[in-house]
Amino acid sequence: MKKINNTGARVFKKSSLTVALSGAILAGFSFQGLAAENDEIEKIERVQVTGSRIRSAEAMSSAPIQVVSGEAIDASGSLNIQDLLLENPAFGSPAISRTNSNFNTASAGVATVDLRNLGSNRTLVLVNGRRYVSGVPGSSAVDLNSIPSQFIERVEIMTGGASSVYGSDAVAGVVNFVLKDDFEGLEFEGQYGESSEGDDESRQFSFTSGLTSDDGKGHAMFHLGYSDQGAVFSRDRERSAVDQFSGIYFEDDPVANPGSIFDAQSPFLSSFPPQGRFSAGDDTFTYDANNNLQDSFSTNGGDGVGANGFNRSGVRTIAIPTERYLFASNGSYELNDKHSFFFEGTYASSTTNSELEPFPFASDDIYANGRVPIEFDVNGELLRNAFVPDDIYNAATDTDGDGARDIFFAKRLSDVGNRGARAERDTFRLALGFQGEITDNWFYDTYYVYGKTKESQVSGGLVNVQSFRQGLEAVIDSQDLDGDGITNEAICIDATARGFNCSPVDIYGFNSLSQGAIDFVSAPSTLSTSVEQEIIGGNISGDLFELPAGMVGIAAGFEYREEFSRSEFDALQQAGLNAGNAIPATEGSFDVTEYYVEANIPVLDSVTMNAAVRLSDYSTVGNTESWNVGVDWEVIDSLRLRATRARSTRAPNIDELFSPPSQTFPSGLNDPCLGITNSGGGAAGDACRADVGVANNIASNGEFTLNQSDLQGISGFNRGNQDLKEEVGDSVTVGLVFTPEELISGLDITLDYFDIEITDAIVSTPRQFILDQCYGGGDTSFCDFITRRSGPSGNNSAGSLEFIDSGVSNSGGLGTEGVDLTLTYATDIGPGAFRTRLAYTYLMDGYSIPLPGADKDEFAGEIGASEHKANWNFGYKLNDFDFNWSLTYIGAADFDDQFLSGFGIAPGGIGIGSVTYHDVQASYHINDSMELYAGANNLFDKEPPRILSGVSGSSTGTETDAGTYDPIGQSFYIGFRSKF
Repeated sequence: MKKINNTGARVFKKSSLTVALSGAILAGFSFQGLAAENDEIEKIERVQVTGSRIRSAEAMSSAPIQVVSGEAIDASGSLNIQDLLLENPAFGSPAISRTNSNFNTASAGVATVDLRNLGSNRTLVLVNGRRYVSGVPGSSAVDLNSIPSQFIERVEIMTGGASSVYGSDAVAGVVNFVLKDDFEGLEFEGQYGESSEGDDESRQFSFTSGLTSDDGKGHAMFHLGYSDQGAVFSRDRERSAVDQFSGIYFEDDPVANPGSIFDAQSPFLSSFPPQGRFSAGDDTFTYDANNNLQDSFSTNGGDGVGANGFNRSGVRTIAIPTERYLFASNGSYELNDKHSFFFEGTYASSTTNSELEPFPFASDDIYANGRVPIEFDVNGELLRNAFVPDDIYNAATDTDGDGARDIFFAKRLSDVGNRGARAERDTFRLALGFQGEITDNWFYDTYYVYGKTKESQVSGGLVNVQSFRQGLEAVIDSQDLDGDGITNEAICIDATARGFNCSPVDIYGFNSLSQGAIDFVSAPSTLSTSVEQEIIGGNISGDLFELPAGMVGIAAGFEYREEFSRSEFDALQQAGLNAGNAIPATEGSFDVTEYYVEANIPVLDSVTMNAAVRLSDYSTVGNTESWNVGVDWEVIDSLRLRATRARSTRAPNIDELFSPPSQTFPSGLNDPCLGITNSGGGAAGDACRADVGVANNIASNGEFTLNQSDLQGISGFNRGNQDLKEEVGDSVTVGLVFTPEELISGLDITLDYFDIEITDAIVSTPRQFILDQCYGGGDTSFCDFITRRSGPSGNNSAGSLEFIDSGVSNSGGLGTEGVDLTLTYATDIGPGAFRTRLAYTYLMDGYSIPLPGADKDEFAGEIGASEHKANWNFGYKLNDFDFNWSLTYIGAADFDDQFLSGFGIAPGGIGIGSVTYHDVQASYHINDSMELYAGANNLFDKEPPRILSGVSGSSTGTETDAGTYDPIGQSFYIGFRSKF
């Protein structure tokens, strides 16, 4: 093998890397310099790969790296890079996407990524090797909506710990977006698409230009992009058009019939109807479709009574409409032969609109005793409510002993309007720096990065609880209380409220609220957030000294980073007085100073070792340490073996540290007391009967029984913890790279084993775990987090769960283990060129541990974390035609074992089958500057697995796991690219 004299490179920018099979970077780059006639000197460009800051002539990595090329991005037709990345089996279901976040109180429509199912906060997102500002307040999760897909050169994905090189948050791995930097000329692109159902309309336009200064020293690129993705509503898909609920809650013997989880209770309408439901004495009233009062009510119909409930699915959204404007720019200028200045700038503006059903409002949202008075003592005279119908008034009694009749009501506030939020997000990022050559083979770069994300959100469909109460307490003004001389008008009793234009509220029947009442009670919620990031850093790298096998490469550097986040709702929302979640303001900041050193050591001609260590000093958790050691062995020309052992750390984010108690409404929970009778049930039975409310429920029904409102009426508060410390992740990767060029030219194979274990994991104790521990699990201290109703409250049963609180702590453990296989092959077949790429992941193990000493909660093989996942692409290019076919396979999966155990069903006892999606694209080059393309996603319109509401893993309104499976269906697009 010819020895190369490393005299140093004068080219500093990265060039395109030759990448073998889904991401092992296999080929180095060299440039022959012109020298004297007898001088054999080759000047080589030193490049950097994700996972290392050492510039090397060989782009090798001892850790697995997968690469998504710009060509693959073009061939996908994806408007958002998240859609393409999720096809890669290394990624788990995202915490937030356009199709699973409609019910989020904040960050709806944001696009995040999650490597290895370990959480988006453990996946570090970089742009050109540097951190990117978060798009989710209080966290490190980056909103991929702010990264322009058409401006991406490639995406490098490194799994396994990388904190020693990049710092906190890289426990699961790194996703590095490398932007284009060497384009010259002009490029236009336009695309339009829609689903086969006629919705999910999408359009995007982009313009990219690149130019070089006359003296050749300066180069700059600019990109402008616009995209718009339309809404998809639950009512427009057959599986989700009507409210339904898992039949497992109503099956007498789920063990004997585990398939009951598929038996939907349909319709399973809401008992909060827009016409109102009224309990007066022993009678229940509602209104029929003609707005006539009737003395019977049936939510879902039966026994000769029609359904009076409300179909929430008629309003819910599957895919949130998202509009984006993007600007990106980068450039460099050579100050002299050895030093240059560079800059990167990004601005993204996005608008999302979430929409869901009108608010379900009831007496117990207003009055502590859950009863609404319909008589009022006014100056010693008992006056009745101005609007209460005679039949309801006559049936009403005094249930709270205050001498006045009262009733219970429940009403869907359709008059006020649908709930939903319009969120406007802006992300700005600027990176400036210098880079160059200190001496031969010694390079440096320094940089300053500033990023800011801000969000302004306005939510509708909510009401001011105090105003609603003032409006309800209205009578006919027979005493002329307001002094206007009119004695037959309805007025609010409270004189102070009248001074604020109180308008009487009529809750009886469809469209009963006047416009004045709507204006008086409406309380739009506002949210203002800000995330700021500021970074100063520098690196040097070069050859330290020479060993018999080659030069020892080294890199060292520092980084100082400040993070700030603030999230603040309006005062009513913070106090929970607009009938929504009580969400206090969250604000916090931290700074960290870090130093690292990395070495690349050629032990033998065929064996190279690398090692790195990083020391960090956080203002919150103090000192942390991360490190890694790796080896790369070229066994023969066609076979390389590689291994890495790493320790990574993740410091707690601002939300985890500083979040005050904020209200949430969890779903998919199983109450251990359900079905408990006066005797039996073991320890769980004893613990349940010890609760007064549960005992009263059993006395009334013979066993503990829950109704529909109970299942939908659980709330709780999440809390931060300023005593948190960092979590530690230990990872091992071992793999081989096989390139049998002499046997099969064009074939590359990599096989990698990964094992990641996280200790002291920062987790919110799962609410199901809290329930199971309190009721028969042996740790009654968890009962302090649970509040049950002592007696009937409005429409809820005695003993039903009202609040389950949870907080974060370093009490958890996480782990995942598996194997990645990737294969690429390219060859000429017939008159054209054939190419194929396979990426397959076998998830051997995946688990979480709620508390030290607790049993593992296995998630490998469950919905969202199938054991087998793969993506297989085929392409064929013939002259000016290019065709691509992509298959994404998601293996069979089980329902969450913790959820099933509550019904006596063993883990793995029930699940869903595998799913394969087919995407195709064909393109034609009309000439050298014009290309037309068209494609179809989910070509065969594969329906997602049926995962009903009420079952763990279901995304509300979609009747499936919309983060894992396609809830939209078949769609088509057409577009063009023009380059000059």
